[in-house]
Amino acid sequence: MTVAIPVERPTMECETEHFLQVQRQLDEIALEMGLDPELHERLRYPKRSLIVTVPVRMDDGSIKTFTGYRVHHDVTLGPAKGGIRFHPEVNLGEVSALATLMTWKCALMGLPYGGAKGGIRCMPWHLSAAEKERMTRRYTSEIINIIGPDKDIPAPDMYTNEQTMAWIMDTYSINVGHSVPSVVTGKPISIGGSLGRHEATGRGVAYCVKRAVDFVGLKSKSPSVVVQGFGNVGSIAARLLHESGYKIIAVSDVYGGVYNKDGLDIPRLQAYLSEMGKVSGFANSEDLSNHELLELPCDVLIPAALGNQITSANASKLKCKIVVEGANGPTSPEADLYLHEHDILVVPDILANAGGVTVSYFEWVQGLMHLFWSEDEVNQKLEQIMGRACDQVFDMTRKTGLRPRMSALRIGIGRLAEAKKLRGLYP
Repeated sequence: MTVAIPVERPTMECETEHFLQVQRQLDEIALEMGLDPELHERLRYPKRSLIVTVPVRMDDGSIKTFTGYRVHHDVTLGPAKGGIRFHPEVNLGEVSALATLMTWKCALMGLPYGGAKGGIRCMPWHLSAAEKERMTRRYTSEIINIIGPDKDIPAPDMYTNEQTMAWIMDTYSINVGHSVPSVVTGKPISIGGSLGRHEATGRGVAYCVKRAVDFVGLKSKSPSVVVQGFGNVGSIAARLLHESGYKIIAVSDVYGGVYNKDGLDIPRLQAYLSEMGKVSGFANSEDLSNHELLELPCDVLIPAALGNQITSANASKLKCKIVVEGANGPTSPEADLYLHEHDILVVPDILANAGGVTVSYFEWVQGLMHLFWSEDEVNQKLEQIMGRACDQVFDMTRKTGLRPRMSALRIGIGRLAEAKKLRGLYP
């Protein structure tokens, strides 16, 4: 008699801890919403993953080889969309996880995109501008067959910026023989970028803070806010909230943080940071560590730096009422559940930091139409879309008792599942 021996499926290269964490979120909400098992399985892995070699001639004449990645998680709702990052920790698992989160984010926001992500494993702070340009252009040439305004539209991410996007656009345009501004978003205004794009992610975080404060029913006229990460996202959110009457009591950067229980003067702090390169030592404030900053008593905590900052090790020490995730993945699944059980509202990253991809969508549309909007129009459209998504997530949370992260996933994955069902399986 022949006995069938079960064969364990081999581990895929993308199955790093970060990717498996994202998969666990999908598995949890799939069970809760009764997602069709076959659809569930199709959503667990990326549609395509590209790994490329990026040889670069360095300034000293030598040639150094880097590894680049571009992952498309899903393109059911439209072309792939996602950032490109330069960082030594870039790997297939990280970009696969972030591409998956981009899929959920775009579906939640109602944008006609699927999720993508890419990057190059390097130490960008050790590269000259000329070396970064050569690396970017070679990387673009290597992935050129899977990007394009109707295929995959990259954007800036960690250690990339509008200059990086200009190099990608130029390289792509040279190869196809004409200018294609809509191949990337986050470009300089002078070559087709959108007004309001630079501030979009931080502005979206600020919108979510205001909606969350209303949802929780905080009575304070000047809610206290702590911001971890005073970069592009955190500093803009802090400034906008400061202008709206919120009290920003602490902020931090990679070197440490500063605290004043009566509130920091954010415009002066931004000027100080521009001059000194760090927030530590700012007048009328106390220096403190990033670890101490997370545990300060406050109404709103905005983790806008790196991932995995709020974990099972420190979740019980948080003294905030609301967490609004400006960064990608700053809260571990265990911490997210703990905070929900202890009545701390967590506005998840796929909602809170979706302002960037939303205005990227505006930029893409403007480029395709060759018709550009004013900054006020962009900000009004952003507030409308962010507000609608916040209302949907909070309404779902109120009705079902799900924590907001699961509500957001249920909405986004539900939309994607419906689209996949309607389109069917080819062939």
